[in-house]
Amino acid sequence: MILRRLPRRFGYGAIVALVNLAVVLAALVAVPAMAKPVRIVALGDSLTAGYGLAQADAFPVRLEAALRADGIDAVVVNAGVSGDTSAGGLRRLDWALAPGPDGPADALIVELGANDGLRGLDPKATEANLDSILARARERGLRVLLTGMLAPPNLGRDYGAQFDAIYPRLAAKHGVLLYPFFLDGVAAIPSLNQADGIHPDAAGVAVIVGRMLPAVKRLLAAPR
Repeated sequence: MILRRLPRRFGYGAIVALVNLAVVLAALVAVPAMAKPVRIVALGDSLTAGYGLAQADAFPVRLEAALRADGIDAVVVNAGVSGDTSAGGLRRLDWALAPGPDGPADALIVELGANDGLRGLDPKATEANLDSILARARERGLRVLLTGMLAPPNLGRDYGAQFDAIYPRLAAKHGVLLYPFFLDGVAAIPSLNQADGIHPDAAGVAVIVGRMLPAVKRLLAAPR
């Protein structure tokens, strides 16, 4: 037996201690390292921030809950600021992507441009801002989901054509995933919007999350 071959200077207590140490080391090797949750930053305006809603009903919170319900360990950071334009989103991008307690961002959802359209800002400026956001995100190695927006119809057909083309063009240029319209299934439906007719209510957010969830899953499955 192995124990009989140990030198006499090893007492019974020392042998027991060595055996216990071996058991502990084997257990540590057998237990896999705990993976950190995937960290998604949602950069946007009031539609992301949750304007007029309880915090629990904001888009990032509901998206995180939906991902976790599907077995995906995710943290969705709410980097939405009500009233923000694409220029404002660009200015605070580095702040939004700063590492948190759970580490650096793994993915970015970009929801910006609605206020640009409401204010009738030059579509070329909006595109330039979003272009810079996507370029800087890709330089960081982030997986990106760009969510599109449609121009208000009262600004005319020409403006609408220029504005609406921004998102598919940029998604193709940067090779990022595109969700064509953030408010798909919710826009212009009174029962899914607040009294202002612009911001989704809690039921509207649930529709947005449900429709966007497959795209977010594809985002997380994509290589960095």
